[in-house]
Amino acid sequence: MTDSDNLELSRRRLLGTVGAAGAASLVVGAAGGAGISAALSGEDTAGAGAGGAPALTTVGATSVMFHGKHQAGITTPLQSRGHLVAFDLAPGAGRKEAAALLRRWSVTAKALMSGKAPAEDTGVALDAGPSSLTVTFGFGRTFFDRTGLTSRRPAGLDPLPAFSSDALDPRRSEGDLWVQIGADDALVAFHALRAVQKDAGDAARVRWQMNGFNRSAGATAKPMTARNLMGQVDGTGNPKPTDPDFDRRIFVPAGGGGAPEWMAGGSYAVVRRIRMLLDDWEKLPLDRQEQVIGRRKSDGAPLTGGTETTELDLDKLGPDGKLVIPDNAHSRISAPEQNGGAAMLRRPFSFHDGIGPDGTPDAGLLFVCWQADPLRGFVPVQRKLDRGDALSAFIRHEASGLFAVPGGPAEGEYVGQRLLEA
Repeated sequence: MTDSDNLELSRRRLLGTVGAAGAASLVVGAAGGAGISAALSGEDTAGAGAGGAPALTTVGATSVMFHGKHQAGITTPLQSRGHLVAFDLAPGAGRKEAAALLRRWSVTAKALMSGKAPAEDTGVALDAGPSSLTVTFGFGRTFFDRTGLTSRRPAGLDPLPAFSSDALDPRRSEGDLWVQIGADDALVAFHALRAVQKDAGDAARVRWQMNGFNRSAGATAKPMTARNLMGQVDGTGNPKPTDPDFDRRIFVPAGGGGAPEWMAGGSYAVVRRIRMLLDDWEKLPLDRQEQVIGRRKSDGAPLTGGTETTELDLDKLGPDGKLVIPDNAHSRISAPEQNGGAAMLRRPFSFHDGIGPDGTPDAGLLFVCWQADPLRGFVPVQRKLDRGDALSAFIRHEASGLFAVPGGPAEGEYVGQRLLEA
């Protein structure tokens, strides 16, 4: 038996304790297409599971399916650790090399997401379960030029317009291929990142990479909407898989809308590195921060009252005769009813990349949003924000990318096979 066989068996042995501890199956919405299994073993790992191995905790044992109608990592609940990485195909690499690469990546992602170690494993996550690991793949506009597939490039990849608030670094923007990695354990996420990078081999090289985080699973007494580094509840107005129009807004339909068939069940990801000017923001008094956002900082409720999920009362006036939610408040300008119903599924990570020589933190939001058509989702909202959002004075858009993320692969398929082998 080889060392890699031993590594795979060790991770399988740990995953085998899930059955011994008792498991529950959950489905993330009808639109999610991702099955999740969680081992309810509790916190005590002293007892031995199958073969004498300690039982995994619930967080470690949770897994997400690789195959499905949609790729994992879109409707999957926010994970505590994330890596975003873009690759450019190497000089001379084309469609054949791209297909081989996506085949390798798919094999590796499927193994890691189920808790198995790939061949020639580093052993970084040897003693961990899958920890809700997801690996999501997308194609940038230039990918189609490099592979001779320009006739199959979707209109949804038309370049995003320039915005006045942009200060974009082209070295950290766009790319031929994009990979999103998320997990509820930092080592599991890094392990997947390292495996993806190694699998790229001579076919592709890293263009840029960004690391992010969210609150850890189980850190709060009950599930809560995430907070960003400004301390604001972020994601309250997200569309929900239970909404009747969720699929229409987020996923590309099959056989309709002029989209190529290989994108059926897929989505478009807009990725933006948004630097937060935290020193300036933190100088604002609480009431001014709340007016900039249009929501209470304590619980995310609208300034017009209620709870986090209460609808904004955009017409409500205060005793002074002024709008309670200011006309330039971020929540007002970005509300779907203010943008012709435009909506997107925001699924970000926070980032912190150190402190500058002047003491300024390089920190903010790795903004990732999903929609069936970015020209109807992200673009109209960002245009309106660009014209008068009070939050604009405290943020800077430093990098940007747009990627076509195909639907999930069926059993026996690799991601993008319907594009690359048609």
